[in-house]
Amino acid sequence: MLEPPLSTKPPPIKPPSIKPGIARKAKFRERSELLDFLLEVSAATSQTLDLDELLANVADIVRKVLHIDLFAILLYSEKQKELGIRYAVGHREEIVRNLRVKLGEGITGTAGQLREPVLVSDVHKDPRYLNAVDAVRTELAVPMIARHKLVGVIDVQSTREGAYNEYDRSMLRLIASRVAIAIDNARLYRQAERQYRTLRTLSRISQEFTSILDLDELLNKIASRVRTLIAYDAFSILLVDEEKKLLRHRVSIRYDERVKVDEVPLGSGIVGAAASSRLPVKVDDVGADPRYIASHPGIFSEVAIPLIVHDRVMGVMDLESNRPAFFTEDHMRTLSLLAPQIASSVENARLYQDIAERERHMQEDLRAARELQTVLLPATTPVMRGLDAAVGLRPAREISGDLYDFFQHADSNTVIAFGDSSGKGAAAALYGAVLDGLLRTLAPRWRQPGQLLKALNDKLAERPVEGRYVTLLLLLWSPQTLQFTIANAGNSLPMICRGTEIINLRPEGVPLGLLPDQDYEEVVFQAQPGDTIVLYSDGVSDHLNPENQEYGPGRLEKVVRAHYPGSPEHLISAVFEDLDAYNTVRFDDQTVIAMNVRSRRSRVRPV
Repeated sequence: MLEPPLSTKPPPIKPPSIKPGIARKAKFRERSELLDFLLEVSAATSQTLDLDELLANVADIVRKVLHIDLFAILLYSEKQKELGIRYAVGHREEIVRNLRVKLGEGITGTAGQLREPVLVSDVHKDPRYLNAVDAVRTELAVPMIARHKLVGVIDVQSTREGAYNEYDRSMLRLIASRVAIAIDNARLYRQAERQYRTLRTLSRISQEFTSILDLDELLNKIASRVRTLIAYDAFSILLVDEEKKLLRHRVSIRYDERVKVDEVPLGSGIVGAAASSRLPVKVDDVGADPRYIASHPGIFSEVAIPLIVHDRVMGVMDLESNRPAFFTEDHMRTLSLLAPQIASSVENARLYQDIAERERHMQEDLRAARELQTVLLPATTPVMRGLDAAVGLRPAREISGDLYDFFQHADSNTVIAFGDSSGKGAAAALYGAVLDGLLRTLAPRWRQPGQLLKALNDKLAERPVEGRYVTLLLLLWSPQTLQFTIANAGNSLPMICRGTEIINLRPEGVPLGLLPDQDYEEVVFQAQPGDTIVLYSDGVSDHLNPENQEYGPGRLEKVVRAHYPGSPEHLISAVFEDLDAYNTVRFDDQTVIAMNVRSRRSRVRPV
């Protein structure tokens, strides 16, 4: 696919080093000079994978050996079967933005089709010439071939008749042969980077959707997040009304404004076709499709993706554009990857909305969950030989999905558990309660953290709950040796402060309840008296300020260093004060456990 055209003004870059003796229209008197130049061409084009910088380097190289009045690098789109200007010098902006050349059209299209250089000494006498500038007289177009595929065409033009000769033709062909691979690699790198960013964005969006249970908030969030991936002109989500056999618009947005649109009978329109077939439907020209039901003026193309949950079509996501054939196969793949998470999140939100409408029952459930969590979470930290500890917990809602507990053995060793149940509110807390019950049963039987995590995961995998999992960090404290044995199932990593140094440990593992038959690695840390160990939930590190910037581990490290070696209670208070200074609005549960390694026993109550 063609990259969007850039400005005709080349970006400021450091030009590749060319020997001072080589000037424009230079003739290489000896073979060694030519070889040196070609080596410098290779060096200049292999030093970067940034496509913009690379194309500017190529332009600078060509200017060193040819006198040019207009210059362009056209890249070939395999899908569109056409060439488009990706970099230009001297061409008008509208030409750069709009010119598309089919293979065989014009001098550049002919060079691309023949895969051979085309030199025209007087373009006014050549019927193939596509007139962009009247003053042009000479044009030389040289194709770039890599891996037996057409990458693009280098096109140079001069206002002088007969400005280029066979020597120039050969020289530009040599340059093209060496830069083609570099340009192809840069395009592949950019495509891979774009795909990676898309997948990373999809992952973050999916996680964000799972945390929203208010249906209106979720649908608006879906519309805004999808817009960051695909620049649609109209967006709708229609949900199935089984009783009335129709698709009902639940959210419909046109140019960032909500609009009211009628319902669509099941089986009618493009959205109905997607729901009936259970397959995505893409229409490049809605005017030529008899299924199209006009809902927004000026629409040319449309794509409809069915939303399926539990093997049931519960709705359709529909995007429209004012441009013909706007939606690509990449768009279809992106939407198809996102659709299951949207369907699941919307279904969860609908179920939650049904519960919310029965307010009395919901309040009873919340009260019961609060009471259960009060019983399950320790009211105080136990006496732990060699450790002073404190716990701070601030739920984002009435109850917390974060969990923690302490399990002591007869030999004074203590297992410290710190985790987070997926989602927020009652469902997260209840799922966390299930894990806490398993912990209380299994902790006395499995002393090693890695073995205990495996046992917990096996139990949760026996009765999986869709969309639910737990991240859990386990630390086994041995006061006799001042050692922590640590295993992790996807939770935030512990932060250890020793003086001004932050010690990073990276035990890793899959969250509990996601995948069966998992093993968990253990990391042993030799503590020293005075060490401060901080465990924190992602509600701390992911805390957002009004500008939507994350609080991050880096800012937490500064707070920990600044209050070292203070008491655990004082440190937790300082962390919460700094979080509130960042933003008083909490979006997720915030839990902090602070521990100081000491040589005496102490008992500390939670903050």
